[in-house]
Amino acid sequence: MAKQRTVGIGMDYSATSKSALRWAADNLINAGDRIILIHVEPPKASHSRKQLFEDTGSPLIPLEEFREINFSKQYGLNNDPEVLDILDTVSRTKGAKVLAKVYWGDPREKLSDAVDDLKLDSLVVGSRGFGPIKRVLLGSVSNYVVTNAPCPVTVVKGTPSSKS
Repeated sequence: MAKQRTVGIGMDYSATSKSALRWAADNLINAGDRIILIHVEPPKASHSRKQLFEDTGSPLIPLEEFREINFSKQYGLNNDPEVLDILDTVSRTKGAKVLAKVYWGDPREKLSDAVDDLKLDSLVVGSRGFGPIKRVLLGSVSNYVVTNAPCPVTVVKGTPSSKS
């Protein structure tokens, strides 16, 4: 029997992060694996739980609680039907355990830190497909994470935007 893995998935509810989740559910997750949806809120975001967990990130949130709108809003999470459907399906069909965790800060650093914090075996993130100039000006979360995370990172490409 294969070792059960812990797979992190960066989630900001963009089309590319949903594609990354869908790709991981279809191609990476095996029976009994643990999926941790990692959401990074901006440092200035103010949610009722931020004061308690700003330094360490939220406790792990089980899928059952993540589904509850009032609970999710305390952490600034979206109750996105598409994301919940993918998570419910992978949980039901593959027996994966689904959790979520919220961090506050720079997504590049927090996603990289999450690898050690959560003892991830793998991390999946979406890429917005910035052109070379935007990538230099705005920075690339996926590029930073691939370079700095101490585990395998899969970048699921989205539809390329303009090449500026």
